[in-house]
Amino acid sequence: MDFSSRFSSIVLLLFISISIASAEIRKSEIRSDDRPIIPLDEFGFTHTGRLELDASKISLSNTNPDLDLSKVGFFLCTRDAWVHVIQQLEEEEITCALQSDLVKHVFTFNNLKGDKSRFSTVFTENDADQYSLVFANCLQQVKISMDVRSAMYNLEGKKGGRDYLSAGRTVLPKVYFFFSVIYFSLAATWIYVLYKKRLTVFAIHFFMLGVVVLKALNLLCEAEDKSYIKKTGTAHGWDVLFYIFNFLKGITLFTLIVLIGTGWSFLKPYLQDKEKKVLMIVIPLQVVANFAQVVIDETGPYGQDWVTWKQIFLLVDVVCCCAVLFPIVWSIKNLREAAKTDGKAAVNLVKLTLFRQYYIVVICYIYFTRVVVYALETITSYKYMWTSVVASELATLAFYLFTGYKFRPEVHNPYFVVDDEEEEAAAEALKLEDEFEL
Repeated sequence: MDFSSRFSSIVLLLFISISIASAEIRKSEIRSDDRPIIPLDEFGFTHTGRLELDASKISLSNTNPDLDLSKVGFFLCTRDAWVHVIQQLEEEEITCALQSDLVKHVFTFNNLKGDKSRFSTVFTENDADQYSLVFANCLQQVKISMDVRSAMYNLEGKKGGRDYLSAGRTVLPKVYFFFSVIYFSLAATWIYVLYKKRLTVFAIHFFMLGVVVLKALNLLCEAEDKSYIKKTGTAHGWDVLFYIFNFLKGITLFTLIVLIGTGWSFLKPYLQDKEKKVLMIVIPLQVVANFAQVVIDETGPYGQDWVTWKQIFLLVDVVCCCAVLFPIVWSIKNLREAAKTDGKAAVNLVKLTLFRQYYIVVICYIYFTRVVVYALETITSYKYMWTSVVASELATLAFYLFTGYKFRPEVHNPYFVVDDEEEEAAAEALKLEDEFEL
Protein backbone atom coordinates (compact mmCIF):
# COMPACT_ATOMS: atom_id res chain seq x y z
CA MET A 1 0.00 0.00 0.00
CA ASP A 2 1.81 3.16 -1.21
CA PHE A 3 1.87 6.54 0.54
CA SER A 4 -0.84 8.16 -1.61
CA SER A 5 -3.20 5.25 -1.02
CA ARG A 6 -2.50 5.34 2.70
CA PHE A 7 -3.04 9.12 2.85
CA SER A 8 -6.29 8.88 0.87
CA SER A 9 -7.52 6.15 3.21
CA ILE A 10 -6.81 8.34 6.22
CA VAL A 11 -8.61 11.26 4.57
CA LEU A 12 -11.66 9.10 3.91
CA LEU A 13 -11.61 7.84 7.51
CA LEU A 14 -11.50 11.46 8.67
CA PHE A 15 -14.37 12.35 6.34
CA ILE A 16 -16.68 9.55 7.51
CA SER A 17 -15.92 10.42 11.14
CA ILE A 18 -17.17 13.99 10.56
CA SER A 19 -20.86 14.56 10.00
CA ILE A 20 -21.46 16.85 7.04
CA ALA A 21 -24.19 19.45 7.10
CA SER A 22 -26.68 17.96 4.67
CA ALA A 23 -27.04 15.41 1.90
CA GLU A 24 -28.79 17.35 -0.81
CA ILE A 25 -28.36 16.60 -4.50
CA ARG A 26 -24.66 17.16 -4.96
CA LYS A 27 -22.76 18.01 -8.13
CA SER A 28 -19.02 17.38 -8.16
CA GLU A 29 -16.46 18.37 -10.77
CA ILE A 30 -13.37 16.18 -10.79
CA ARG A 31 -10.53 17.41 -12.97
CA SER A 32 -7.29 15.53 -13.74
CA ASP A 33 -7.39 13.80 -10.37
CA ASP A 34 -5.17 10.80 -9.67
CA ARG A 35 -6.17 10.23 -6.04
CA PRO A 36 -6.90 6.54 -5.40
CA ILE A 37 -9.77 7.41 -3.06
CA ILE A 38 -12.17 10.37 -3.44
CA PRO A 39 -15.01 10.68 -0.88
CA LEU A 40 -18.09 12.26 -2.41
CA ASP A 41 -20.93 12.28 0.11
CA GLU A 42 -22.43 10.62 3.17
CA PHE A 43 -25.98 9.55 3.92
CA GLY A 44 -28.00 7.55 6.43
CA PHE A 45 -30.23 5.10 4.58
CA THR A 46 -33.37 3.43 5.87
CA HIS A 47 -34.64 0.14 4.42
CA THR A 48 -35.97 2.09 1.43
CA GLY A 49 -32.79 3.88 0.41
CA ARG A 50 -31.99 4.98 -3.12
CA LEU A 51 -28.90 6.39 -4.82
CA GLU A 52 -29.12 8.07 -8.22
CA LEU A 53 -25.68 8.45 -9.74
CA ASP A 54 -24.89 10.19 -13.03
CA ALA A 55 -21.45 10.85 -14.47
CA SER A 56 -20.64 12.71 -17.68
CA LYS A 57 -17.61 14.02 -19.54
CA ILE A 58 -15.62 11.00 -18.36
CA SER A 59 -12.04 11.00 -19.61
CA LEU A 60 -8.88 9.14 -18.59
CA SER A 61 -5.35 10.44 -19.13
CA ASN A 62 -4.37 6.98 -20.37
CA THR A 63 -6.56 5.47 -23.11
CA ASN A 64 -4.74 2.13 -23.27
CA PRO A 65 -7.44 -0.50 -24.07
CA ASP A 66 -5.66 -3.01 -21.81
CA LEU A 67 -6.40 -1.01 -18.65
CA ASP A 68 -8.32 -2.97 -16.02
CA LEU A 69 -11.32 -0.65 -15.64
CA SER A 70 -12.84 -2.91 -12.96
CA LYS A 71 -10.41 -1.12 -10.62
CA VAL A 72 -12.14 2.21 -11.29
CA GLY A 73 -15.61 2.98 -9.99
CA PHE A 74 -17.98 4.00 -7.26
CA PHE A 75 -18.91 2.14 -4.11
CA LEU A 76 -20.75 2.54 -0.81
CA CYS A 77 -19.26 1.59 2.54
CA THR A 78 -20.00 2.08 6.22
CA ARG A 79 -17.55 3.53 8.73
CA ASP A 80 -16.91 0.15 10.37
CA ALA A 81 -16.46 -1.54 7.01
CA TRP A 82 -13.89 1.00 5.87
CA VAL A 83 -11.69 0.36 8.91
CA HIS A 84 -11.52 -3.31 7.88
CA VAL A 85 -10.92 -2.38 4.24
CA ILE A 86 -7.88 -0.33 5.29
CA GLN A 87 -6.65 -3.33 7.25
CA GLN A 88 -7.08 -5.55 4.18
CA LEU A 89 -5.09 -3.10 2.08
CA GLU A 90 -2.29 -2.84 4.64
CA GLU A 91 -2.05 -6.61 4.95
CA GLU A 92 -2.06 -6.82 1.11
CA GLU A 93 -5.06 -9.14 1.06
CA ILE A 94 -6.38 -6.83 -1.67
CA THR A 95 -4.76 -4.17 -3.83
CA CYS A 96 -7.88 -2.06 -4.45
CA ALA A 97 -10.80 -1.08 -2.25
CA LEU A 98 -13.17 -2.27 -4.98
CA GLN A 99 -11.85 -5.80 -4.51
CA SER A 100 -13.10 -5.98 -0.93
CA ASP A 101 -16.27 -7.89 -0.20
CA LEU A 102 -17.04 -5.35 2.54
CA VAL A 103 -17.99 -2.57 0.11
CA LYS A 104 -21.06 -2.36 -2.12
CA HIS A 105 -20.33 -1.72 -5.78
CA VAL A 106 -22.48 0.99 -7.34
CA PHE A 107 -20.78 1.18 -10.73
CA THR A 108 -17.39 0.24 -12.16
CA PHE A 109 -15.98 1.60 -15.40
CA ASN A 110 -15.66 -1.81 -17.05
CA ASN A 111 -19.47 -1.66 -17.36
CA LEU A 112 -19.36 1.44 -19.55
CA LYS A 113 -21.26 0.72 -22.76
CA GLY A 114 -21.77 2.65 -25.97
CA ASP A 115 -20.93 6.26 -25.15
CA LYS A 116 -18.13 5.62 -22.66
CA SER A 117 -18.01 9.24 -21.60
CA ARG A 118 -21.14 8.99 -19.47
CA PHE A 119 -23.39 6.67 -17.49
CA SER A 120 -26.47 6.80 -15.28
CA THR A 121 -27.57 4.28 -12.67
CA VAL A 122 -29.96 3.88 -9.75
CA PHE A 123 -28.77 1.83 -6.78
CA THR A 124 -31.21 0.40 -4.23
CA GLU A 125 -30.01 0.15 -0.63
CA ASN A 126 -32.17 -1.97 1.66
CA ASP A 127 -29.70 -2.36 4.53
CA ALA A 128 -30.30 0.52 6.92
CA ASP A 129 -27.03 2.19 7.93
CA GLN A 130 -24.91 5.25 7.34
CA TYR A 131 -22.91 4.98 4.13
CA SER A 132 -20.23 6.99 2.40
CA LEU A 133 -20.26 7.29 -1.38
CA VAL A 134 -16.68 6.88 -2.58
CA PHE A 135 -14.90 6.91 -5.94
CA ALA A 136 -11.88 4.60 -6.27
CA ASN A 137 -9.17 4.79 -8.91
CA CYS A 138 -6.67 1.99 -8.41
CA LEU A 139 -4.87 2.51 -11.72
CA GLN A 140 -1.37 3.85 -11.23
CA GLN A 141 -0.62 7.29 -12.71
CA VAL A 142 -3.98 7.54 -14.44
CA LYS A 143 -5.78 10.85 -14.00
CA ILE A 144 -9.55 11.03 -14.30
CA SER A 145 -11.85 13.92 -15.15
CA MET A 146 -15.64 13.85 -14.96
CA ASP A 147 -18.77 15.61 -13.72
CA VAL A 148 -20.67 13.65 -11.08
CA ARG A 149 -24.23 14.17 -9.92
CA SER A 150 -25.34 12.16 -6.89
CA ALA A 151 -28.75 12.14 -5.21
CA MET A 152 -29.32 10.01 -2.11
CA TYR A 153 -32.72 9.75 -0.50
CA ASN A 154 -35.11 7.51 1.39
CA LEU A 155 -38.64 6.65 0.28
CA GLU A 156 -41.23 7.38 2.95
CA GLY A 157 -44.93 6.71 3.37
CA LYS A 158 -47.26 4.67 1.20
CA LYS A 159 -46.85 7.07 -1.72
CA GLY A 160 -43.08 6.66 -1.64
CA GLY A 161 -42.23 10.34 -1.34
CA ARG A 162 -38.53 11.22 -1.38
CA ASP A 163 -36.75 12.42 1.76
CA TYR A 164 -33.36 13.86 0.85
CA LEU A 165 -32.32 14.37 4.47
CA SER A 166 -30.28 11.61 6.02
CA ALA A 167 -32.04 9.29 8.47
CA GLY A 168 -31.55 10.86 11.89
CA ARG A 169 -31.64 14.37 10.43
CA THR A 170 -35.09 14.30 8.88
CA VAL A 171 -36.61 16.04 11.95
CA LEU A 172 -34.14 18.96 11.82
CA PRO A 173 -36.51 21.40 10.02
CA LYS A 174 -38.96 21.13 12.94
CA VAL A 175 -36.15 21.39 15.50
CA TYR A 176 -34.70 24.56 13.98
CA PHE A 177 -38.15 26.13 13.55
CA PHE A 178 -39.03 25.35 17.18
CA PHE A 179 -35.89 27.07 18.46
CA SER A 180 -36.41 30.04 16.12
CA VAL A 181 -39.85 30.59 17.69
CA ILE A 182 -38.23 30.50 21.14
CA TYR A 183 -35.66 33.15 20.14
CA PHE A 184 -38.29 35.40 18.54
CA SER A 185 -40.22 35.12 21.83
CA LEU A 186 -37.06 36.02 23.76
CA ALA A 187 -36.54 39.04 21.49
CA ALA A 188 -40.10 40.22 22.17
CA THR A 189 -39.60 39.72 25.92
CA TRP A 190 -36.31 41.62 25.82
CA ILE A 191 -37.95 44.53 23.99
CA TYR A 192 -40.59 44.64 26.74
CA VAL A 193 -37.85 44.64 29.43
CA LEU A 194 -35.97 47.46 27.68
CA TYR A 195 -39.16 49.51 27.47
CA LYS A 196 -40.08 48.97 31.13
CA LYS A 197 -36.58 49.84 32.32
CA ARG A 198 -35.71 52.35 29.64
CA LEU A 199 -34.15 54.76 32.15
CA THR A 200 -31.40 52.24 32.99
CA VAL A 201 -30.81 50.84 29.51
CA PHE A 202 -27.29 50.98 28.07
CA ALA A 203 -26.07 50.54 24.49
CA ILE A 204 -24.97 46.98 25.30
CA HIS A 205 -28.61 46.01 25.94
CA PHE A 206 -29.64 47.03 22.41
CA PHE A 207 -26.65 45.10 21.08
CA MET A 208 -27.89 42.04 22.99
CA LEU A 209 -31.28 42.44 21.32
CA GLY A 210 -29.61 42.47 17.91
CA VAL A 211 -27.75 39.24 18.72
CA VAL A 212 -31.00 37.48 19.73
CA VAL A 213 -32.84 38.66 16.59
CA LEU A 214 -29.98 37.50 14.33
CA LYS A 215 -29.95 34.12 16.07
CA ALA A 216 -33.72 33.77 15.51
CA LEU A 217 -33.41 34.70 11.82
CA ASN A 218 -30.46 32.32 11.42
CA LEU A 219 -32.48 29.42 12.84
CA LEU A 220 -35.51 30.30 10.71
CA CYS A 221 -33.42 30.30 7.53
CA GLU A 222 -31.78 27.03 8.53
CA ALA A 223 -35.22 25.50 9.13
CA GLU A 224 -36.34 26.57 5.65
CA ASP A 225 -33.03 25.44 4.16
CA LYS A 226 -33.40 21.94 5.63
CA SER A 227 -37.11 21.82 4.78
CA TYR A 228 -36.50 22.48 1.07
CA ILE A 229 -33.59 20.03 1.00
CA LYS A 230 -35.80 17.40 2.62
CA LYS A 231 -38.48 17.81 -0.05
CA THR A 232 -36.55 18.66 -3.20
CA GLY A 233 -32.87 18.00 -2.57
CA THR A 234 -31.90 21.65 -3.07
CA ALA A 235 -32.10 24.68 -0.79
CA HIS A 236 -33.70 27.06 -3.33
CA GLY A 237 -31.60 30.01 -2.14
CA TRP A 238 -32.29 29.60 1.58
CA ASP A 239 -28.70 28.47 2.06
CA VAL A 240 -27.51 31.93 0.97
CA LEU A 241 -29.69 33.63 3.60
CA PHE A 242 -28.52 31.06 6.16
CA TYR A 243 -24.86 31.86 5.45
CA ILE A 244 -25.52 35.60 5.69
CA PHE A 245 -27.32 35.44 9.03
CA ASN A 246 -24.90 32.80 10.35
CA PHE A 247 -22.03 35.16 9.50
CA LEU A 248 -23.70 38.11 11.23
CA LYS A 249 -24.73 36.00 14.22
CA GLY A 250 -21.22 34.63 14.69
CA ILE A 251 -19.55 38.04 14.56
CA THR A 252 -22.08 39.75 16.83
CA LEU A 253 -22.06 36.93 19.42
CA PHE A 254 -18.29 36.93 19.81
CA THR A 255 -18.28 40.75 19.82
CA LEU A 256 -20.96 40.73 22.53
CA ILE A 257 -18.92 38.37 24.72
CA VAL A 258 -15.90 40.66 24.32
CA LEU A 259 -17.91 43.82 25.07
CA ILE A 260 -19.56 42.31 28.15
CA GLY A 261 -16.18 41.03 29.28
CA THR A 262 -14.75 44.55 29.10
CA GLY A 263 -17.73 46.03 30.92
CA TRP A 264 -18.37 48.38 28.01
CA SER A 265 -21.30 50.83 28.38
CA PHE A 266 -22.52 49.58 31.76
CA LEU A 267 -19.20 49.87 33.66
CA LYS A 268 -17.28 52.21 31.37
CA PRO A 269 -18.15 54.12 28.18
CA TYR A 270 -14.96 53.30 26.29
CA LEU A 271 -12.68 50.45 25.27
CA GLN A 272 -9.00 50.29 26.09
CA ASP A 273 -6.46 49.74 23.32
CA LYS A 274 -5.82 46.12 24.26
CA GLU A 275 -9.58 45.46 24.24
CA LYS A 276 -9.89 47.02 20.80
CA LYS A 277 -7.06 44.75 19.62
CA VAL A 278 -9.03 41.70 20.75
CA LEU A 279 -11.97 42.84 18.63
CA MET A 280 -9.63 43.49 15.71
CA ILE A 281 -8.47 39.87 16.03
CA VAL A 282 -11.85 38.21 16.63
CA ILE A 283 -13.84 39.92 13.86
CA PRO A 284 -11.46 39.10 10.95
CA LEU A 285 -11.09 35.54 12.28
CA GLN A 286 -14.86 35.16 12.28
CA VAL A 287 -14.87 36.28 8.63
CA VAL A 288 -12.29 33.58 7.85
CA ALA A 289 -14.25 30.96 9.86
CA ASN A 290 -17.49 31.70 8.02
CA PHE A 291 -15.76 31.67 4.64
CA ALA A 292 -14.24 28.29 5.54
CA GLN A 293 -17.67 26.97 6.52
CA VAL A 294 -19.13 28.00 3.15
CA VAL A 295 -16.26 26.28 1.32
CA ILE A 296 -16.68 23.12 3.43
CA ASP A 297 -20.43 22.94 2.86
CA GLU A 298 -20.54 23.91 -0.80
CA THR A 299 -17.48 22.22 -2.32
CA GLY A 300 -18.08 18.91 -0.59
CA PRO A 301 -15.49 16.38 0.59
CA TYR A 302 -14.38 15.54 -2.96
CA GLY A 303 -12.40 18.80 -3.09
CA GLN A 304 -8.67 18.31 -2.61
CA ASP A 305 -8.54 21.19 -0.10
CA TRP A 306 -11.62 20.08 1.87
CA VAL A 307 -9.63 18.70 4.81
CA THR A 308 -7.43 21.81 4.85
CA TRP A 309 -10.44 24.12 5.07
CA LYS A 310 -11.90 21.93 7.81
CA GLN A 311 -8.67 22.30 9.81
CA ILE A 312 -8.63 26.07 9.21
CA PHE A 313 -12.21 26.34 10.47
CA LEU A 314 -11.46 24.37 13.65
CA LEU A 315 -8.23 26.31 14.32
CA VAL A 316 -9.85 29.72 13.82
CA ASP A 317 -12.81 28.75 15.99
CA VAL A 318 -10.49 27.68 18.82
CA VAL A 319 -8.47 30.92 18.57
CA CYS A 320 -11.69 33.01 18.70
CA CYS A 321 -12.94 31.09 21.72
CA CYS A 322 -9.66 31.69 23.55
CA ALA A 323 -9.43 35.35 22.55
CA VAL A 324 -12.84 36.30 23.98
CA LEU A 325 -11.77 35.09 27.43
CA PHE A 326 -9.00 37.69 27.82
CA PRO A 327 -11.27 40.75 28.35
CA ILE A 328 -13.16 38.88 31.09
CA VAL A 329 -9.87 38.00 32.82
CA TRP A 330 -8.72 41.63 32.56
CA SER A 331 -11.99 42.88 34.07
CA ILE A 332 -11.67 40.47 37.00
CA LYS A 333 -8.11 41.63 37.68
CA ASN A 334 -9.10 45.30 37.40
CA LEU A 335 -11.97 44.83 39.85
CA ARG A 336 -9.63 43.11 42.32
CA GLU A 337 -7.15 45.96 42.12
CA ALA A 338 -9.91 48.56 42.43
CA ALA A 339 -11.30 46.83 45.52
CA LYS A 340 -7.95 47.25 47.27
CA THR A 341 -7.74 50.99 46.60
CA ASP A 342 -11.20 52.60 46.44
CA GLY A 343 -12.61 51.21 49.70
CA LYS A 344 -15.79 49.89 48.05
CA ALA A 345 -15.33 46.23 48.84
CA ALA A 346 -19.03 45.32 48.90
CA VAL A 347 -19.81 46.87 45.50
CA ASN A 348 -16.71 45.41 43.89
CA LEU A 349 -17.43 41.98 45.36
CA VAL A 350 -20.81 41.93 43.56
CA LYS A 351 -19.19 42.92 40.26
CA LEU A 352 -16.31 40.48 40.76
CA THR A 353 -18.67 37.60 41.51
CA LEU A 354 -20.70 38.41 38.39
CA PHE A 355 -17.66 38.46 36.11
CA ARG A 356 -16.25 35.30 37.66
CA GLN A 357 -19.57 33.53 37.03
CA TYR A 358 -19.62 34.83 33.46
CA TYR A 359 -16.05 33.61 32.90
CA ILE A 360 -16.96 30.10 34.07
CA VAL A 361 -20.19 30.04 32.02
CA VAL A 362 -18.37 31.16 28.83
CA ILE A 363 -15.81 28.38 29.28
CA CYS A 364 -18.57 25.81 29.89
CA TYR A 365 -20.49 27.05 26.83
CA ILE A 366 -17.41 26.84 24.59
CA TYR A 367 -16.43 23.41 25.94
CA PHE A 368 -19.92 21.97 25.57
CA THR A 369 -20.67 23.28 22.07
CA ARG A 370 -17.20 22.43 20.69
CA VAL A 371 -16.18 19.25 22.54
CA VAL A 372 -19.24 17.57 24.04
CA VAL A 373 -21.42 18.11 20.97
CA TYR A 374 -18.70 16.71 18.70
CA ALA A 375 -18.40 13.69 21.01
CA LEU A 376 -22.17 13.19 20.76
CA GLU A 377 -21.98 13.28 16.96
CA THR A 378 -19.22 10.69 17.05
CA ILE A 379 -20.74 8.16 19.46
CA THR A 380 -24.44 8.59 18.66
CA SER A 381 -26.09 6.25 16.19
CA TYR A 382 -26.82 7.84 12.81
CA LYS A 383 -30.54 7.40 13.56
CA TYR A 384 -30.28 9.92 16.41
CA MET A 385 -27.94 12.52 14.93
CA TRP A 386 -30.57 15.17 15.64
CA THR A 387 -29.82 14.83 19.37
CA SER A 388 -26.44 16.57 18.97
CA VAL A 389 -28.19 19.53 17.30
CA VAL A 390 -30.75 19.72 20.12
CA ALA A 391 -27.97 19.53 22.74
CA SER A 392 -26.03 22.34 21.04
CA GLU A 393 -29.10 24.57 20.71
CA LEU A 394 -30.15 23.95 24.34
CA ALA A 395 -26.66 24.89 25.54
CA THR A 396 -26.72 28.04 23.40
CA LEU A 397 -30.18 28.94 24.67
CA ALA A 398 -29.04 28.48 28.28
CA PHE A 399 -26.04 30.74 27.59
CA TYR A 400 -28.25 33.44 26.09
CA LEU A 401 -30.67 33.25 29.02
CA PHE A 402 -27.86 33.46 31.58
CA THR A 403 -26.27 36.44 29.82
CA GLY A 404 -29.58 38.28 29.48
CA TYR A 405 -30.59 37.66 33.10
CA LYS A 406 -27.26 38.57 34.69
CA PHE A 407 -26.72 41.69 32.58
CA ARG A 408 -30.32 42.91 32.35
CA PRO A 409 -31.08 46.61 32.94
CA GLU A 410 -31.06 47.26 36.67
CA VAL A 411 -31.79 50.29 38.84
CA HIS A 412 -28.79 50.97 41.07
CA ASN A 413 -29.58 53.22 44.04
CA PRO A 414 -26.71 55.68 44.48
CA TYR A 415 -27.84 56.34 48.06
CA PHE A 416 -27.55 52.69 49.06
CA VAL A 417 -25.51 52.59 52.25
CA VAL A 418 -23.38 49.62 53.23
CA ASP A 419 -22.68 49.34 56.97
CA ASP A 420 -19.24 48.59 58.36
CA GLU A 421 -19.94 44.93 59.10
CA GLU A 422 -21.03 44.26 55.52
CA GLU A 423 -18.01 46.12 54.20
CA GLU A 424 -15.66 44.07 56.39
CA ALA A 425 -17.33 40.82 55.33
CA ALA A 426 -16.98 41.84 51.69
CA ALA A 427 -13.30 42.69 52.23
CA GLU A 428 -12.69 39.23 53.69
CA ALA A 429 -14.53 37.66 50.77
CA LEU A 430 -12.33 39.58 48.35
CA LYS A 431 -9.24 38.13 49.99
CA LEU A 432 -10.63 34.69 49.30
CA GLU A 433 -11.37 35.74 45.72
CA ASP A 434 -7.64 36.33 45.24
CA GLU A 435 -7.19 32.57 45.53
CA PHE A 436 -9.47 31.99 42.54
CA GLU A 437 -7.28 30.87 39.66
CA LEU A 438 -8.26 31.83 36.13
